[in-house]
Amino acid sequence: MQRYLFSQQFNYSSLAENSTACPANATICDGTSCVSSEDNFNETLSVVLSTVLTILLALVMFSMGCNVEIKNFLGHIKRPWGIFVGFLCQFGIMPLTAFLLSLAFNILPIQAVVVLIMGCCPGGTASNIIAYWVDGDMDLSISMTTCSTLLAMGMMPLCLFIYTKMWTDSDAIVLPYDSIGTSLVALVVPVSFGIFVNHKWPDKAKVILKIGSIVGGILIVVTAVVGGILYKGSWIISPKLWIIGTIFPAAGYSLGFLLARIAGLSWHRCRTVSLETGMQNTQLCSTIVQLSFTPEQLELMFTFPLIYSIFQLVFALLILGGYRLYRRRHVKTKTDVEKTEQKEDSVSNAKINGGFVSSETK
Repeated sequence: MQRYLFSQQFNYSSLAENSTACPANATICDGTSCVSSEDNFNETLSVVLSTVLTILLALVMFSMGCNVEIKNFLGHIKRPWGIFVGFLCQFGIMPLTAFLLSLAFNILPIQAVVVLIMGCCPGGTASNIIAYWVDGDMDLSISMTTCSTLLAMGMMPLCLFIYTKMWTDSDAIVLPYDSIGTSLVALVVPVSFGIFVNHKWPDKAKVILKIGSIVGGILIVVTAVVGGILYKGSWIISPKLWIIGTIFPAAGYSLGFLLARIAGLSWHRCRTVSLETGMQNTQLCSTIVQLSFTPEQLELMFTFPLIYSIFQLVFALLILGGYRLYRRRHVKTKTDVEKTEQKEDSVSNAKINGGFVSSETK
């Protein structure tokens, strides 16, 4: 979690004459702008919430696994065209987009680096939850998240080496391989249990899936709100980063969908690839940033991962709302199909038998 609260302004008139403009626990002072360490309450609250959210996320991923069939999942692994398209989006489109946005907005080198770190991160688990709600291919979604997290151990250093040369030495960026490994385990283990439950008890799996999908949706919103509250002192950063944080996830969703469609994937898989591309593992990005930079540097760009996570959620909800509206207006539900088939069968039988058609089927 964040170790510093930035740019806290203090009123000279409220301080005693012999006191300084900054509090005693401030680590960096520049006039009335200070960087101070978190208080114990915030630190304790962060630990508690992190523990609770981690447990809830594991339960949600368990429920998502209840929608995965072993045969289909292994099919994606054996014929990984969809995974390969997702790989191109994740470690091709996103880092390149981050690089171009950094150049276009001419941001500071240290800010460009954090944008690139975000672009090089693997997909986040939130994409699996949204993919379920937009009728995506859950087998593909989970296999893509798993593979991108695994491949991130090699692809992140490579991408950062290629794209950060003009701004900083890539050796200065610390990649927390333990955090990546933890994310992988936290994804694979609960999903594996969910797949097993779906294989053994498919009826119970459906109930677990419905509950988990609702809890997952709530969890995504709560995580964004909690982040905003805990880091409320970090919102004073460059307007350019706000703009990039808005454009970047939207570009990821759009370009991911476009490339998947060009690659010939079906519509529901295009939606899946789109979400996997735009929704990044922002927690991993925050961890890398904290490990790699000094407090002075953090003041310029630490909030960017949080900004990105908020706007990736906003656009994901817009995609979900648009899809649900389209489905309600243009796609027949299962009940509608059954009624139509029943009506057609009744009319057909009436013609064959010379009988009448019930008013219930008219």
